[in-house]
Amino acid sequence: MAWESASAVVTGGASGLGAATVRRLAQYMTRVVAIDLDEERGMALAKELGSNVVFHKADVTDEVAVAEAIELAAAAAPLRASVCCAGVGWAAKTVGRDGSPHKLDLFSKIISINLIGTFNVARLAAAKMCSQDADDANQRGVLVHTASVAAFDGQKGQVGYAASKAAIAGMTLPLARDLARNGIRVVTIAPGVFDTPMMQTVPEAIRESLAKSVPNPSRLGFPEEYAEFVQSILDTPYLNAQTIRLDGALRMV
Repeated sequence: MAWESASAVVTGGASGLGAATVRRLAQYMTRVVAIDLDEERGMALAKELGSNVVFHKADVTDEVAVAEAIELAAAAAPLRASVCCAGVGWAAKTVGRDGSPHKLDLFSKIISINLIGTFNVARLAAAKMCSQDADDANQRGVLVHTASVAAFDGQKGQVGYAASKAAIAGMTLPLARDLARNGIRVVTIAPGVFDTPMMQTVPEAIRESLAKSVPNPSRLGFPEEYAEFVQSILDTPYLNAQTIRLDGALRMV
């Protein structure tokens, strides 16, 4: 795939894993559209990186806004990559200390942003890729999604988050099978504990404990490592329908 004559969309593109991915892809793609709700950070990133990076404010569950972002990317070059990093990690136990049940609207919101948002972007990006000519290897593009080790090792208080991430992992194979005849690959990354803005809201003592729990290397992951892995996925044509842990051998108990 000739990435230098291609475009990409990256959700959650204003910070953390998404911003690192935007930075990486901007080095060789014609256009990268960073999709996020944080307009201040998104505009600053686009200004910093240059004319081939465009910020588009959008909620990933908004069909119209996401479609606009995809068209913005494809207007510059064929859309060949969609990377979904947008997500939330709000925590709550099934039954609280006071005996109150987990709020249903909170669970629904987590599922909506993390899972439905990912699928919304996937279906719209795939449709745009299908409308474009394939390359010489009959390939049209790659969808990269972000699950979490919580999909497999969910902790207490993570029922909504773990469910949403497990579902992202679960739809990887059927998505890849659906899109195989169109020359579109689907790969999901399941990150461990990464040094992102979400992690920076965690108390320092807990952050240090999490870092020490990672076998090797014994530290938090760098967003740049996630972005590097995205590039590896794009550059490996035979990699498809996989959910791959990127976690330094971490297993949560």
